[in-house]
Amino acid sequence: MPPTLLVLNPNSLDRVTQSIAATASVQFRDSAVRLTFATLADAPAGIATQRDAERAAVLVANAIERNLQSTDAADAFVLACYSDPGLAAAREITRKPIIGIGQAALGAAAALGERIGVVAITSGSIARHWRAYRAHGFAQKVVGERAIDLSVAESGDEALAVPRIVDTARALIEQDGADVVVLGCAGMTALRARIEDALGVPVVEPCMTAIALASNVLTGAVR
Repeated sequence: MPPTLLVLNPNSLDRVTQSIAATASVQFRDSAVRLTFATLADAPAGIATQRDAERAAVLVANAIERNLQSTDAADAFVLACYSDPGLAAAREITRKPIIGIGQAALGAAAALGERIGVVAITSGSIARHWRAYRAHGFAQKVVGERAIDLSVAESGDEALAVPRIVDTARALIEQDGADVVVLGCAGMTALRARIEDALGVPVVEPCMTAIALASNVLTGAVR
């Protein structure tokens, strides 16, 4: 039986989970890893504030603990929120691989460019993200972060979100000097290709990046 990777959406929006699952079903259709997806129904509808992140962190750790006690426990986990809520707590519970999409995306972006620009969903998220960049050694790589000021649900609306994301990313490139762009919300998962085509620089989508990394760990391609 193939190893199982559980992609856990730390907000309560099923549409975000469905978007991640639909994108992954195409990108990883030949994968040797079985992908499963779950939504935290009791979580905030979006992780926009520090309070949201801390509330979600407890729910994430509890959900992983419950999964590990089940008869169909996953072999690895991806936390599908750019803030990586509950990552440290979950890693205290198990030695199984747990990948936060934020850290995975920043690592990939650092490999693709010298100056990272991040598109956030709300201005209120930016200070929290910068605390994480400093804590994890990315502060000198990130040259700017700008917000599109949409909700998590709205960030996946192609007609509404793509023009804002493209304009915001162009400002990161032209004004802040970014040479690689990270989409700082799982709600934007399905939009990466359109945005990269419009910008002409690498665009990192955190969910697919983290799924690829976790899958490679499970199959032994990355150690």
